[in-house]
Amino acid sequence: MKLTKQEALKKIEELKKYVSDEETKEKGYVIKSRYDKPDIYVSTKDNVRDAVIEAVKSGANLRGANLSEADLSEADLSEADLSRADLREADLRGANLREADLRGADLRGADLSGAELDSAKFYGSGGTVKLKKTQVEDFLNALGFQVEE
Repeated sequence: MKLTKQEALKKIEELKKYVSDEETKEKGYVIKSRYDKPDIYVSTKDNVRDAVIEAVKSGANLRGANLSEADLSEADLSEADLSRADLREADLRGANLREADLRGADLRGADLSGAELDSAKFYGSGGTVKLKKTQVEDFLNALGFQVEE
């Protein structure tokens, strides 16, 4: 089959678009750092909730998925199993964590301001995670309590 120059150029553009689309499909959702650092996790999933769950299940390290410093603000992580996930310094502002399993998760320095934490599970082995006095009010606010003076 012989193509004209115009038809050949059109086919080349179609192939470029196809290759670009396939590369995007393979990459999936990218969990970014809340700071100016490289991507934290590149998922095959197409949304933040599934990407975070995939990262946790992948066992990126022995403690669970390393999502420290991740920007997960406003993410819908309801009912997600985030047990043992490394969420140190993660931005979880406004995230929906209703009924999420956070047992054993490392939340040191994580920002939970405005996060929905109804029925989230924090308990587990207990007694090993320490809160600074300056963090108690923010933690209680995130759980839906209002601290009065």
